[in-house]
Amino acid sequence: MTVNDIDVEATIKTAQQLLAEESQLSPAFRSVLAVLILLVQIMAGRLNLNSRNSSKPPSSNRFGNSGKGDKGDSGKKTGGQPGRIGTTLEKSDNPDVIKPLTVDRSLLPPGDYTVVGFDSRQVFDIDIRRVVIEYQAEILENLQGQRFTAPFPAGVTKAVQYGNGVKAQSVYLSQYQLIPYNRVQEHFQEQLDLPISEGSIFTYNQQAYELLEQFEQKLIAKLRHTRVIHADETGININGKNRWLHCVSSPLWTLYYAHEKRGLEAMASLPLLTRFTGILVHDHWKPYFKLICQHALCNAHHLRELAFAHEEEGQAWAKLMIDLLEDILDEVYSQGGRLTEDQAVQYREQYRALVKQAELECPPPPEPEGKDRNKRGRIKRSKSRNLLERLRDFEQETLRFMTDEEVSFTNNQGENDIRMTKLHQKISGCFRSMEGAKIFCRVRSYLSTCCKNDVSATNALTLLFEGRLPDFIL
Repeated sequence: MTVNDIDVEATIKTAQQLLAEESQLSPAFRSVLAVLILLVQIMAGRLNLNSRNSSKPPSSNRFGNSGKGDKGDSGKKTGGQPGRIGTTLEKSDNPDVIKPLTVDRSLLPPGDYTVVGFDSRQVFDIDIRRVVIEYQAEILENLQGQRFTAPFPAGVTKAVQYGNGVKAQSVYLSQYQLIPYNRVQEHFQEQLDLPISEGSIFTYNQQAYELLEQFEQKLIAKLRHTRVIHADETGININGKNRWLHCVSSPLWTLYYAHEKRGLEAMASLPLLTRFTGILVHDHWKPYFKLICQHALCNAHHLRELAFAHEEEGQAWAKLMIDLLEDILDEVYSQGGRLTEDQAVQYREQYRALVKQAELECPPPPEPEGKDRNKRGRIKRSKSRNLLERLRDFEQETLRFMTDEEVSFTNNQGENDIRMTKLHQKISGCFRSMEGAKIFCRVRSYLSTCCKNDVSATNALTLLFEGRLPDFIL
C-alpha cells in the first residue's frame, strides 16, 4: 500500500528489521515502538479505503491520479455516444394558445397581397397559478318555509380550505423531492400566493400516512409472497439519536420502516421477514441468518473486500477470486441468467480449489500459548482471513446466482432503493421525531412502489387524496 507515494509496507518492514537488530533498546521502549508500528499499519489501511475496496460511498473518495475517481479514463469523448437514442422536442398538434402574427403592410412595397398561408413556431412553457373553485350550493324553499340545500362534494367541509391538489403537491415536494418544510412553504407563497404554514405541510404528510395504512398491509403481503427479495438498512438521525431505517424490496415493491434497533427485534416488528420463506439477498448482516428463509450474499461487497485484501494486504488469492467470480458472472449473462448443472459443478470445483489454496496463503492465527490459552472468545483474525472464512463457510449463498436466474449477483436492488433516504438526511438533516421518520418511510414506500409500476408520484398522490389506490395494488 502507498500513501502520498510512500510505500508503507516496505517502510514498516524496514522499521521492523531495524528494531529487531537493535539490541540496546529496553523492553518497554521496544514494546512502545511495536505498538506505534501497528498503529501506522492500521491508519494506512484506513487511508487506502475507498468505494472500490470497501463499503464507503463514492462521495468519500480522495482524488486519484486519474482525476476521475475509481472509474479511470474510459477513452470516450464527453457527450452523447454513437448509437444512442436521443430525444427531440416535437411540435404539438393541439396547442393550448394560438397567437396570430400579421405582416405590417406599411413596411411592404406598394401592391396587392393575398394571404397564402402561415409559418408556425411553438414555445413550450409552463403557467404556474392557483385555481380558486367556489361551490355554490342551491337552496330551495317550499311553501311551508322548509329549506333544502344541495350537498357539497365529499371533503368540502369548510367555508375556505385547500384542495387535494395542494395537499398532493405539498407531500410530493416534501416527501418525494425531499425539500425541507420551510422551502416548501416558500414555494407556495412565492409561486402560488398560498400562505401555507409548516404545520399544514406536516398535517398533509400525516394524512397521507394514515390513508396509506391499508396499502402498507397489502405491500407486506406482496413482499412476503415474493420468491426473492432484497434487504438493507442504514443509520438515521432522529432528534440527535442514532436509529435505523430498514428497506425490504424487489423490482416491483419497496417497503421502508424505521426502528430503534438494527437486528432481529427490528425485523420482527413487522409481519414480513420473520415469516418469509423465500430467498433473501443481503450483505451478510448476521441477524439475517436467524430467519427461516434461504439466503444469497451480495458479491459486490465481496469484490470490494477482495480488492482491499489484494491491494492493501498483498493477498494473491484475492485477485484470483475476483477473476473467478467475474468469469462466472460473465458466463451467467451469456447463458441467459443461469448455468447448466455441469457448468455449475465445474465452477464450484474451481471455487473450492481456490479456497484451499487461499488457506495456505492466509492461514488462521496460531493458537494462544501460556496464560493466553485460557482466554475466552474467538481469536482475532485479519480482514482477509475473515473474508476467506466467510467465502468458505457460505459457498452456497455466495454462488446461488449461478443456478437461480431470479437471484442477482449483487444486492444493488436493496442498496439503490435505500440510497434516497441518505440523500434526505444530506438535504434536510435529521428527523425531528420517530413519528416523522415513520411518515417518511410509509409515504416513500408508496411512491417508490408506484414508480416501479409506471405510476408517477404526482398521479399516485392525487389518487391517494381522492381516496383511491392505483389498480396494480388492489
